[in-house]
Formats: sequence, structure tokens, C-alpha cells
Amino acid sequence: MDYSYAYTHSKIVFYFKQSPRDFVVEEIPLYSFDGEGAHWIVKVRKKNLTTFELIKFFSSYFGVKSSEIGYAGLKDKNALTIQYLSFPKHLINKSLLESFEHPEIKILEITAHNNKIKIGHLKGNKFFIRLKKLDKLNYQKIQQVVEKIKQLGIPNYFSYQRFGKTLDNYLLGQEIVNGKKKIRDKKMQNFFISAYQSHLFNEWLSLRIKLSHLIEKIDSKDLYRALSLQFENQIIPKIFLDKEYCKTLKEQSHFFKLLSGDYLCHYPFGKNFLTKQETILNDSQRFAKKDVVPTGLLSGIKAQISENEAGFFEKNFVDEKIKSVGQRRYAWIFPEELTLCYKEEEAQGELAFLLPKGAYATNLLRELAHSEIMGEE
Repeated sequence: MDYSYAYTHSKIVFYFKQSPRDFVVEEIPLYSFDGEGAHWIVKVRKKNLTTFELIKFFSSYFGVKSSEIGYAGLKDKNALTIQYLSFPKHLINKSLLESFEHPEIKILEITAHNNKIKIGHLKGNKFFIRLKKLDKLNYQKIQQVVEKIKQLGIPNYFSYQRFGKTLDNYLLGQEIVNGKKKIRDKKMQNFFISAYQSHLFNEWLSLRIKLSHLIEKIDSKDLYRALSLQFENQIIPKIFLDKEYCKTLKEQSHFFKLLSGDYLCHYPFGKNFLTKQETILNDSQRFAKKDVVPTGLLSGIKAQISENEAGFFEKNFVDEKIKSVGQRRYAWIFPEELTLCYKEEEAQGELAFLLPKGAYATNLLRELAHSEIMGEE
């Protein structure tokens, strides 16, 4: 997974292994709970269990179907995680929840709400990460990059967790899309297709980051030639010969350069809209102020496709054979409440931050380390 890095510092050395002691994730609900209604809302802390394993256990323990238990998102197994589940009141007595005990699972709070919790019903997640074997010099390097990330954010890649243990389950998704493979389990088939969509998104984002570095490095008058060499088998849009247009690309204050025809989205919530040649500088200023962000394509039916120059670079990552519903995903995100503490005697750093839903904490670590963070030794 050799994707481009946003930041150009040298490699920073530290040790990270994903474990309940060193990796803590807490869900931030999409809405507050009323305290009344047809469902128990249970705040649960778990470790050494996936969300699916947790739900399967509760299903067996309380005698309710797994499908009756609501959840907003999937949480890692090798972490200490806090998330919210919902149980129908008519199927489970509150006293059973209150008396529940388990060495790996703790019920922290019980309230109520009228609606079942559903996938995606969360604002984001709060993370705590402990970095080990971090000497003072590397801590100072991390400090500098953290300050840049506070200002400019990070690319919103799908992380290694999305692609399975061998990081290649997207290939099976591609074979399914091409009609070369068929899987009876529809959920698993959709999962592999989704991994293929994620791979295409990552490849596009990596290319756009490379392009952004190129725009920053190359003189405006040489940009068309540089692109022609980079994409030697394709006809580069003539707009890149326009000195004024190239100048607007270089003048953008944010590192990630917007192109005419990019779909932007209001951040952290809102509708998508197209940026135009005459609005690029203004939209880039809004991007730098964290008001809007560029989006990338999850290829599929009904998805909005970029236009103009942005469409030129995106077209290579559109697969019209994907019949799943496509959509656009934030290409860039801004970690909130990002803090870094250092314990020199233990040679440990502690990171805390908030990310929007669907974003991966390991992407932030990857930008710091300039190497793939797999959560393992």
C-alpha cells in the first residue's frame, strides 16, 4: 500500500502496537438520547472483541436476536473501545443490564431513546494512542508535524484494516465486478466490492497528492510539460498551458491543490458542489479555513463524477462495471482537539484527537512515521 504522503519530512521512528492499553477509541453519538422511549441505550466498554463478537455474545446472553441490537459503527478488537448499543425494551429487562458482569465487557451507562441505533448514527470517534520507544529527537520531529496537521489536516485514505490481513481483498472484489468470481454470501460479496471501491479511491487520492507536490515544486510555465511526462500515454488538458490558470493552482494556500471540476463538500456536514475555474482561489481559501473539503469518488451507480481537469485525473479510477451505489467521500479531514504529550523518562508520546466517522486513526500515525502503520510489531 504505497500511497503518497502529504507531508515531506523524513521518517520518524517510534513503536506502536495496537492493544487495549495503547489504543483507546470512544464513539461520539450523532445525537443526544432523550432518556425515554422504546429502546435501552447502553454505553459499553470492551476489549479483545470485535463489535460483531460483542453483539453475538449479547444476543446469546440476553436471548435476543442479533438483528434486534442496534449499533452505529464497528470498533477494533485490539483496542479498548467505548460504543453505544440499543436493545428493544420489550425484549430485555433493565435489571439484567444493570447486573451484567464480564471480564472483557463493562456496561458504563444505561439510558433510553425512542429509536434504534443504526449504522452511521455517530458524529465521529475520540482516540487516545500511546507511542513507545520515542526518543527526544523524534518527539521534536513529531511536534513539528502535529502543528502542520492541526493547520492543514490529513488525507482521508481507507486504512489497512479495510483490505484484510494480506491487504489484497480488493482483488477479489474486482474479480466479482468483472464476473470472474461469484460469492454466495451476498454480504461478503458486497464487502469485497466495497474494498475494491476503497482501493480505487485510495489510488486516486495518492495520485492527487503526487500532483499537488508537483504543482508546488514545478514552475507554472513548466507544468504542462511535467504532466505530459508523468502521463505520457494521455493527452493533457490544454488548460495546463494557461499561465493564469497554473498560477491559480500555485497560489492556493492549502497544500492539496483544487482543480476545476472538483466536487467539494461543506465540512463537517453539507452538500456537494462543483468548483469552477473562476472560483478555485476562493474555494481554496474556504478549504484552508476548514469550511469545505474536496471529495473523492467511491465508484458505482448514481455517483457524481468530477468534471473538467479534475475529471481528467478521476476518470482512471471509475469502474462502470460496479453496480453498487457509488458516492463521494471526504478526500481530506481535519483532526480536532489534537494534542501531543511526551513522557521523556518512559520515552513515550501520547496522542489524543477526534476524527469524523469513517476516518482511520492509523492514517495520522502513517503521516507521522512515513511508513505503513499496521498495528503490529
